[in-house]
Amino acid sequence: MAKDFPTRAENYSQWYNDLVIKADLAENSAVRGCMVIKPYGYAIWEKIQLNLDKMFKDTGHSNAYFPLFIPKSFFSREASHVEGFAKECAVVTHYRLKNSPDGKGVVVDDDAKLEEELIVRPTSETIIWDTYKNWIKSYRDLPILINQWANVVRWEMRTRLFLRTSEFLWQEGHTAHATREEAIREAETMLNVYTTFAQDWMALPVIQGVKSPAERFGGAVETYAIEAMMQDGKALQAGTSHFLGQNFAKAFDVKFLNKENQLDYVWATSWGVSTRLMGALIMSHSDDNGLVLPPKLAPIQVAIVPVFKTPDQLSFISETAIAIKKELEAKGIRVKFDDRDTRTPGWKFSEYEFKGVPVRLTIGPRDIEKGTIEVSRRDTLEKEHYPMTGVCDRIADLLGQIQNNLFQKALDYREARTYRVDDYEEFKQILDKGGFIYAHWDGTKETEARIKEETKATIRVIPLNNPQEPGKCIYSGKPSKERVIFARAY
Repeated sequence: MAKDFPTRAENYSQWYNDLVIKADLAENSAVRGCMVIKPYGYAIWEKIQLNLDKMFKDTGHSNAYFPLFIPKSFFSREASHVEGFAKECAVVTHYRLKNSPDGKGVVVDDDAKLEEELIVRPTSETIIWDTYKNWIKSYRDLPILINQWANVVRWEMRTRLFLRTSEFLWQEGHTAHATREEAIREAETMLNVYTTFAQDWMALPVIQGVKSPAERFGGAVETYAIEAMMQDGKALQAGTSHFLGQNFAKAFDVKFLNKENQLDYVWATSWGVSTRLMGALIMSHSDDNGLVLPPKLAPIQVAIVPVFKTPDQLSFISETAIAIKKELEAKGIRVKFDDRDTRTPGWKFSEYEFKGVPVRLTIGPRDIEKGTIEVSRRDTLEKEHYPMTGVCDRIADLLGQIQNNLFQKALDYREARTYRVDDYEEFKQILDKGGFIYAHWDGTKETEARIKEETKATIRVIPLNNPQEPGKCIYSGKPSKERVIFARAY
């Protein structure tokens, strides 16, 4: 398997695009801006989905499903929400086609125009809160803790596989509460769920914080987020959790009778992650030899490659290999024994290395005679011979070591490229190299907008529990009470 693509240093963007395609994760489709997620890529997404879904259910949430189509009038009820999504909406105006007059194709049937145009779901707050109006009458009906796994459409002009496509997969949580405090607690709980998943499963260190007003989700009172650093020093928003206050309840007139027997508006949250996590996984760990996957999310954790010349040798090796495979699987490890005779061992080595399989075992007749097995780890590309005795326990331990090593490597990289800056010229120079910058900001939208216009950097988050540190704004020189994190981002 040839690795005919640029290195990260040569062209990071092209390296990413080529890796996604050549590792059989996804490809561009016939529909502009949309992707086909291939089986290997979808297997990784399934691991993400399965483990997140368990974490949601462990915190009391249930799955449901709501319509793909949303009446256009719903978006006009919450002003900041429609402002945030208006430019990205796909609109359905007709429900039927007919043959064209010249008989050479089809045209929209003007007699089939919809009475009200429909928006193809960019997010579901509006349709869900119109539904919740029918579900909620009393405090006894609360809280409602719902999650939805779905696809959404946001009509992006410049797309990139997994990171930004016109249609993508995600989950969106939508909860309803009796009090402000309960809703805020929910938003913070889900932020912590995302943080735990990113760090423990994706081996991805993240920083928790809140968005500046200019970067908040449309219709939110507060947006909590986790931000990760990619290997080019850019930030990637890996998850968001929004405290919506009573904005959507007021927009859709969702009231309940509280414990004091008084009518009040419901308090709300929403939260979500998407297939963008696939992009984060690729860009935070992979190298110039191909994909690198954390063991917990790898579809194949261990690949066993036999080295043989004759069918008899394969039969001899298979007895040992299958026994190892069964013992590893009994420990919950995902294993593939690749006994194909249509590919050479060298080709298989290259394939599993390129696709990021964490551990590769190589077994030949001589290895069996010696009672050893060659073990290769993908994260460091190191090889070592283990004794056959107790090898499965050692491999299980090795997978844990690889998971931890990937996290520590990404954390060390982030810390090495994180700066505290007080001079605007130095600020711009560091942005050109890539990294997170802790700098003072005067708190105004005007300054934030000017910095973005001049440097393409945005305030990624105002870190939670941020120490108060009086200083002067990096741009305006006006007083500032704390540093915030600036970076260029995907």
